[in-house]
Amino acid sequence: METVTGPLTGNTWFADAFADVPLMAILRGYDVDRTVELARTAWSLGIKIVEVTIQSDTAVAALRATVEAGRADGRPVGAGTVTDPGLAATAHAAGAAFTVAPGLSAEVVAASHAAGMPHLPGVATGTELQLAAGLGLTWVKAFPATVLGTGWFGAMRGPFPQLRYVATGGIDPGNAAAFLAAGADVVALGSALADPAALPAVAKLLAG
Repeated sequence: METVTGPLTGNTWFADAFADVPLMAILRGYDVDRTVELARTAWSLGIKIVEVTIQSDTAVAALRATVEAGRADGRPVGAGTVTDPGLAATAHAAGAAFTVAPGLSAEVVAASHAAGMPHLPGVATGTELQLAAGLGLTWVKAFPATVLGTGWFGAMRGPFPQLRYVATGGIDPGNAAAFLAAGADVVALGSALADPAALPAVAKLLAG
């Protein structure tokens, strides 16, 4: 996957990243060892893209360790909850391949792209989708997906057919297929990866 060199290049990066597997993993609130363990679980299941949220010093350390764990096999690890340019710089210093945010900020988009990291902003309204498109983005994070509902995707694809959607927030193996069928291009799983009883359902979802 190429390095981001301009505001539009990240669109190709995400398209390539999710081309074969329409799932990503979000790891939030675990210590360093557990984060790496869960990332390895995701990779072993076939999930290629892992996000580690960075809301504390421990979380940044977890990101750094997960980046290192994935480096040998070329596994890209991103930083989540990047809500300001300073956190984008922190993510870059930790080795993040991409950044994700719960909302949309032109400043965060610019800071991430300037550091060579594609950015996935959170959106929930038509205004935010229009702003994202105006910034040259085609990939966005629909958040919180279960609050927005499956119908949101069909409604938004009408006026914004050029955008691609990652459904995030409340997604689990039981509802993921419904969001994909409703028009989400990718779904993001979190706590299911930490539940051994849920792993067979995750594997089944990946098998299609």
